[in-house]
Amino acid sequence: MSRNNKSGISGLAKVDMPREKLSTRGPEALKDEELLAILLGTGYEGKNVLEVSKAILRKHPKEKLLDLTFETLTSIKGIGGAKASILMAGFELAKRALNRGIGILPTISKPADVLPLVVDLREKRKEHFVALLLNARNQVLHREDVSVGSLNASLVHPREVFAPAVERAAAVILVHNHPSGDVTPSRDDLDLTDRLVKAGQIMGIDVLDHLIVGKQAFLSFKERGLF
Repeated sequence: MSRNNKSGISGLAKVDMPREKLSTRGPEALKDEELLAILLGTGYEGKNVLEVSKAILRKHPKEKLLDLTFETLTSIKGIGGAKASILMAGFELAKRALNRGIGILPTISKPADVLPLVVDLREKRKEHFVALLLNARNQVLHREDVSVGSLNASLVHPREVFAPAVERAAAVILVHNHPSGDVTPSRDDLDLTDRLVKAGQIMGIDVLDHLIVGKQAFLSFKERGLF
């Protein structure tokens, strides 16, 4: 095998080639190391580009990549000044896009990530029931305001929750507020959650969590083991 075949993207099996995969399936289908491999272009003797990108991500998690300096990048074996410049230019463009919110969907990785999307519920004087529709990457596609109840009750039917999700969502997160501020789930809350989880299983849409939001606190059913 030639040096180019060992160190570049061309050394990988065709089905595994990041560039080929991107052109046929789109960037969303690529793993983190595959996206980085495309930016790097080539590896070095003894390490193909995908192996290099995996090694970089082991030492520098993707959340930290945007903060790497030119000096740090060039200290990594296989990255010279030219590659470091390409990476930093790409990182800077990404940061500018993120700052302007261009095409960026909120991603939910923990219950607290939901709160900025439902902050208005904290001050509601009646119960509001909301469903967040997520794609397979836990990105929020849409917020569906399902129902408004009285000060202490909210009537929710599964069809109102899942009808908007059927064609576009892989999962949902349920949220409702307790105007009293006490986020302890009621028996009705528990029964409703159980009913919606079972309905989601039938329809192939996962219910990832149910949050109760109060003025000063919130409760995650998943964190409390109430699913």
